Amino acid sequence: MSINVLIYNGPGVSQTSFAHALTSLRHLLSPNYTVTPITPASLISDPWTASCALLVIPGGRDLPYVASLQPGATDRIKQYVREGGSLLGICAGAYFSSARVEWEVSTRMEVIGDRALGFFPGTSKGCAFPGFVYESEAGAILIDVKVSEKDGGEEMTARGLYWNGGGYFDGAEGMQSQGVRVLARYSDGAEGAGAGKPAAVLCDVGEGRAILWGPHIEFPLNRQPALSAASVAAAAPKPEELVVELEAARLDLLTENLELLGLQCSTRASKSKGVDPMAIVGTLPQLLVSTPSKPHIISNIISALTPILSPMPTSANATCRILEDAHDTFRVHEASMSSEVMTQARSRKVTDEKELGAIERDIVVFEGGSLPPAEQTPLFSLTTYFEHLSLARSELHLKENGKSVWGIGEAMLYGERVTSTQTLLDKNPTLLSTLPSSLLSLATQQLSGRGRGSNVWLSPPEGCLQFSLLLRPPQSPAFRPSSLVFIQYLFGLAVVEACRKVLPNGAGEKVRLKWPNDLYVKLEGEGGEVLKKVGGILVTTNFGGGGVADVVVGCGLNVLNPFPTTSLSQLLSPQDASALTLEHVAATILPVFEQMWGTFLARGGTFEPFVDLYLQRWLHSDKIVTLTTTTPHREVRVVGITPDYGLLRTVPTSGGESMWGGPEYIDLQPDGNSFDMMAGLIRLKK
Repeated sequence: MSINVLIYNGPGVSQTSFAHALTSLRHLLSPNYTVTPITPASLISDPWTASCALLVIPGGRDLPYVASLQPGATDRIKQYVREGGSLLGICAGAYFSSARVEWEVSTRMEVIGDRALGFFPGTSKGCAFPGFVYESEAGAILIDVKVSEKDGGEEMTARGLYWNGGGYFDGAEGMQSQGVRVLARYSDGAEGAGAGKPAAVLCDVGEGRAILWGPHIEFPLNRQPALSAASVAAAAPKPEELVVELEAARLDLLTENLELLGLQCSTRASKSKGVDPMAIVGTLPQLLVSTPSKPHIISNIISALTPILSPMPTSANATCRILEDAHDTFRVHEASMSSEVMTQARSRKVTDEKELGAIERDIVVFEGGSLPPAEQTPLFSLTTYFEHLSLARSELHLKENGKSVWGIGEAMLYGERVTSTQTLLDKNPTLLSTLPSSLLSLATQQLSGRGRGSNVWLSPPEGCLQFSLLLRPPQSPAFRPSSLVFIQYLFGLAVVEACRKVLPNGAGEKVRLKWPNDLYVKLEGEGGEVLKKVGGILVTTNFGGGGVADVVVGCGLNVLNPFPTTSLSQLLSPQDASALTLEHVAATILPVFEQMWGTFLARGGTFEPFVDLYLQRWLHSDKIVTLTTTTPHREVRVVGITPDYGLLRTVPTSGGESMWGGPEYIDLQPDGNSFDMMAGLIRLKK
């Protein structure tokens, strides 16, 4: 299933329109879709179409779109929509998606010309209203539009949409035979050429659809610049309650449009009466806990952290200590403050992601093997997790360590809702280098989860297992720095093997590895077997003083996510799926990895003991793919990974020998290349 919503961001794009589109769509489409930017280069050359549920072209300036996207990107966009894709064009994006533009004719700003996409088969004319000023909000107004009912019933009025330079779709009312339906028209009482004219259209294009809007349907009405436009309007300023109501109606209108384009949205904003529908929930405290059977663990961790913690200068809580690090500021509290800190955090709301990033991060410490009350962790049972962990360690005969060391997963930071488990560790070097290892950081929901490169890891409120694990390989001549690349392979293999343990009736055998760090499942589809991504591994390494390597292994795994997201539970019968828990899966993965990690370290960081099993569990052996990293492109066969640096090893299908007389190998780095299985390509990672 297509799960990406891509918003064009290139020359000419208004960054205000882009930012509001990103925020509005993430608000409505999470957790079902990943909403992310796409550049002109990616539109032209990357294989984005297979996983794209919606392409959005936001407001800005039409002419730079033409210069950047025609003809290379527009050809691909047209093919994508005609073959069943969906497109949303707003303001300049709507002009660009029409067959012809006539804008500010006979003025110094005049733009006239045909456009390549032509989803609206007529002319988009503008400005619909007077007063537009380039690179300014001076001519912006709030306008009312009449929204057409699908059954032809009475029109509904959408009040106060933000307008700044958008057009109207000339003659759209008479284009039903060409697949055009008018979704909304400007109010008859508006002053300008657009009064009463079509403001939004739905265009059937082959097997796909495009919706084009003249007004800015993506702009929140209770944020800038819409608030400024309201303040200069002739009407009296609207009371706050009315603004919230109008904003909820805007989101409902956008939801209806997204559903017309085939997307599945979350609950409608109008159901949250009197509440800011675009408010973002804040983070919740992380709880520093350990297995109750080893009460010394947290004391050891706090002893290590004490030198970097300072008293909280203005806190009424004398026991609160603070750490100001590079990315975040942490407030560390004793367990006695847990209820108060949690209550304050649950009532906190923020208005945007910038404010979310400025919030101080609370950590509550539970020493002596104690755990917080179950009502403070309603979405993850720490007691159940540690019980499963103890049993799994016993079954694998993992050694019980002394007081200075503990097993992987026995010390953890748990947060019901955090920014990113990975960022909280690897972007805060003082905390990272001071924490003892190993330490697990696990969250029920991440608000800014990270994937490989610039990717975003989609994190729903519940159902996804997501964590980061701090490891510190030994400083030993026997352990080569080049061995660090194998950690992503090793952890991926541990996850796959754990799935075979935790998923009954052979379902775990359907979980496989995709090079270099993705987790896929094999499902039965209408046309036969299909592959769907369920998880991924992200490994970052920070080198400190003396060459110490702080390794943070991040893992996201869809376990209980509902449709349309693919998850492990969908491999099971309803009865078996009801018994699957995040606690059990997490507590199975970590001991399996610990056993492999011990062997890996004992053998000096060589992956040789795991190669055969890894090749059995991955998807690529003997696959024929096209290598686009060479000129000309070459067809190669995948044969494995190299034992020294973990490169993907391929051989040309045409044969050939190296200068030393053996077979010719073409080896590819995991950090520089991407494997597009659907297209059968290996390409450079952008």
